[in-house]
Amino acid sequence: MQEEESKAVRGRGRPARPPGEAREAAVQAATWLLLQEGYAATTMEAVARHAGMAKKSLYQYAANREELVALVVRGWTDAFLPAMAHDATAPAEVLPLLKEVLQAMAARVLTADAVGLFRLLCTEFPARADLLAVYQRNGIERGTAMLAEWLQRQATRGHVLLGDASELASLLLAMVIAEPLRQMALGLLAPVPAWDAGPRIDAALRLLGGSAFKVAGASALRGS
Repeated sequence: MQEEESKAVRGRGRPARPPGEAREAAVQAATWLLLQEGYAATTMEAVARHAGMAKKSLYQYAANREELVALVVRGWTDAFLPAMAHDATAPAEVLPLLKEVLQAMAARVLTADAVGLFRLLCTEFPARADLLAVYQRNGIERGTAMLAEWLQRQATRGHVLLGDASELASLLLAMVIAEPLRQMALGLLAPVPAWDAGPRIDAALRLLGGSAFKVAGASALRGS
């Protein structure tokens, strides 16, 4: 009898969702509100309502909307982790694996929602500086640090000769991500998956591997 009463009580409330599912619902709601309604409309109340959860439940994942935006952007960089979990076992594997890493990065940060957030950041609105700091810290800086760490691991294994890993990671992402993102924000390119990042990644790796550009007879930059 008590068990039946307990089921009846639970039935009158909202069914409990697994934490991962509830967190994803909050992230999706925050993303939609940011891109469709703007930063000012992306309040904790609005996100909770759009996600179909109680406001107190939302606070389990973020204390304020800045943290909500951080969840959104960190979700994009978290998507890089599976590709970055693989290390080369020989020098010949480095560039193919690096291609997989860069493809994983492009596949997430050049999507319509990521481009939409970048486009929003290019406009003026209240609290833009706060949102920009969140985006920089959880997106650009984190992604660059993750790629630099992967490159450093390959160097530690003796597969590549590497100078400044962070600088190289930044330059690679400038070639592969930054310019296409700018063109997408301007409407000159369609976001992924309509646009194929593969040819641009291949071009960047040819340059990195020395097959696209090499000064004849030169071993180093003058003055370096």
